[in-house]
Amino acid sequence: MPSIARAAIPLVLLLAACGGGAEVPEETGPSAVLVNPAMIAVVDSIRLESGPVVSGTLVAERVAQLRPQVNGAVLALYVREGDAVRAGQPLAVIDTLVLADQARSAHLAARSAELAAETAERNLRRSEELQRAGAIALRDLENARDGLAQAEAMREDARARLAAARKQLANATVRAPFAGVVSEVPVSVGDVVSMTGAAPIAVVVDPATLELEGTVPAASLVDVRRGASVEFAVPSQPGTRIQGTIARINPAVDPATGQVRVYVRVPNADRALAAGLFAEGRISVEARRVLAVPLTAVDAGATPPSLRRVKGGIVEEVAVTFGLRDELAERVEVSGGIAAGDTVLTGGALGTPLGASVRVTRADT
Repeated sequence: MPSIARAAIPLVLLLAACGGGAEVPEETGPSAVLVNPAMIAVVDSIRLESGPVVSGTLVAERVAQLRPQVNGAVLALYVREGDAVRAGQPLAVIDTLVLADQARSAHLAARSAELAAETAERNLRRSEELQRAGAIALRDLENARDGLAQAEAMREDARARLAAARKQLANATVRAPFAGVVSEVPVSVGDVVSMTGAAPIAVVVDPATLELEGTVPAASLVDVRRGASVEFAVPSQPGTRIQGTIARINPAVDPATGQVRVYVRVPNADRALAAGLFAEGRISVEARRVLAVPLTAVDAGATPPSLRRVKGGIVEEVAVTFGLRDELAERVEVSGGIAAGDTVLTGGALGTPLGASVRVTRADT
C-alpha cells in the first residue's frame, strides 16, 4: 500500500497541471472608482464676467390704478383683463344721470350770468353818456360801475361752476391714461363705487418697459453706476439672457440687510416678459474669454490651489491659479498646469484618492 500511494502522487500532480484539480484564482488589481458623469467636467474656453449679483422682481414702469372720481353705479364696462387699450380709450362708465342734470343746470346759470354781465355793461355805457350830458349824478355812475363788477364776478363764478360740472360729468367715463394692457378689472356692472372706496375700477399697465427692482450688497456700490449694463435671466425663459441698464440707485442702505436697492430699466417691446417675474442677474464690471472650470471643481480647503484631473483613467493633482470668478455662470478662471480639454472631478468626486483608477458610469445607472 505504501508503494501504491507513492506511485499515485505524480499522477495527482499531473492532473492538477492539466486542469483536472481545483481552480487557481487569478490575481486582480484594485477596483476602479465609479464616477457619475455629473461629477466630471471638461476644461473649456468661455466668456466669463464678474460683477455684483442683483436679484429682484420685474415690475411695470408705468402702472395706473384708475379709482372712481365720482360716486354712483357702474353702468358699463368696455374691457376685460388682458385687453390692450390705447390712450384715452373709455374703459367704464359710471351713472351720469345726476351729473348730466348738474351740468345742464350749471350751463343755464352760466348763460344767465353772461346775460346779466352784458346788461350791466350796457347800463354802464349809458350811465357814462348821461353823466357826461349832466343828466345823472356821479353817484349813479358809480352804482352802474359797481353793478358791472358784481355781474362780472357772478359770471366768472358761474363759468367755474360749469367747468367743474362738466369735469365731473367727464370723470364718469373712466379712460385709459396711456396705451397699455388692462391687468385688473375688480368691479362688475351694477356695482356702486365711491370716491372714498379702496378698490379701483381698473388697473392699466404699460408692458413696453419694465423695471427690475433688485438689491446689491452695500460693499459692491463701488461697481454700481447709472447706465451700467445688467444681464439677467428669468425662470420662464431658461437659457435666455436679457439685457437692461441701471436707471436709478437708492442712496440709502437698508440697515437690516446691508443691501442697496437698484432699479434696472428693461425694454420689453415684444412683451416677452411679464411683471411679477423673479429675475436674477449681474451688473457687468469685467468680462473676458478664459479657460474655466465649474465652481464645484474647486476644493476650498486645498493649499496651494489645485484641481483633481483625470488623465489616463488615473486621478492626479494639478496646481493651478484661479482668476476671474463668475457667480452667475458658476465658473471660475484657471491657469497653470491645466489645458483646454482636460477632464477634472467636481462635487462629491473631489474626495477620490490621488492615484486611484476611475471609471465613468453610464448616465442611466
